[in-house]
Amino acid sequence: MRYILLIAVSFSYLFANAHIFVYHRFGDDRHPSTNTTIAQLESQFRYFQKNGYEVVPIEKIVDKVARKEKVPNHWVALTIDDGYKSFYDNGLEIFKKYNYPFALYVYVKATQKKYGDFMSWDELKETSKYGTIGLHSYAHKRMTQLSSKEIFQDTKKSYDLFTQKLGFEPKTYVHPYGEYDDKSINTLKKFNFDAIFNQSSGSVNQNSDINNLNRIAFVGKVNVKEKLKYKTMEALWIKPTKFPQDGILKEVKAKVNPKYIKMKLYITGAGWREIKVNNGIIEENLNIDLKRDRTRIILSPDYYTISNNIIIKNLNKTKEK
Repeated sequence: MRYILLIAVSFSYLFANAHIFVYHRFGDDRHPSTNTTIAQLESQFRYFQKNGYEVVPIEKIVDKVARKEKVPNHWVALTIDDGYKSFYDNGLEIFKKYNYPFALYVYVKATQKKYGDFMSWDELKETSKYGTIGLHSYAHKRMTQLSSKEIFQDTKKSYDLFTQKLGFEPKTYVHPYGEYDDKSINTLKKFNFDAIFNQSSGSVNQNSDINNLNRIAFVGKVNVKEKLKYKTMEALWIKPTKFPQDGILKEVKAKVNPKYIKMKLYITGAGWREIKVNNGIIEENLNIDLKRDRTRIILSPDYYTISNNIIIKNLNKTKEK
């Protein structure tokens, strides 16, 4: 019966797709893997201007998704994770120069404990005049490795400190490391955030899950035109639903638009391969030894229109699943 119900799920073919990008550091050459130079930042902003993209507050996209309304293709939202001081010292002036809104997500412990590389509460409060400030956990731990109780405690602590220090409540949340599972999302829902964001390539449209919105990494020397090609493919993942206990991925099963007869499958550590689609159903038998604790599985007809499935190994067997 469950299989019949899955087959009965309908897929709409055309959706407008907005894009949300995520930055970390600005003008900080000490950390090239998470840094965006000021020249790169200005080049990206000029690209948006010259090519008709509108950089909008994150709330505008969230509102459209919540209402299940069309999200304009030319909309872009910019987010910044962690609250590194380099944004305040180097990046903020460029955002102000172009009058571009942003959403910055605070790693609360780093600010509260006054870690030297992070913004202070006063700097965050000043920054809130120009953009949205949201929550990025208290201790920045991998939530998939914590129990529901620990996730709740971490979020409550960060939520309360954030509200006390900044004078307003956080409305949106970003997962540390972009890692999540059903347990973490269900726990976070108790805080009634307007939206929760991941860090997966793809776009945002009227069919997106308000508690699992895609954001594309935008650090280093990126090809803006290529990043803007990413779109979300509607897919219903059936297998896998979790990281296999023996570390062997035996099968990928999903329902996709029946117009496809072939698909590309990507698995972290194993690369891309061509697979068949039969009447909208993918059933690919595999025997892949997963080398990484965090494995991304992607389905795509063209490398740009994609559906992500991330499975994460439970490294602490004593924790609640």
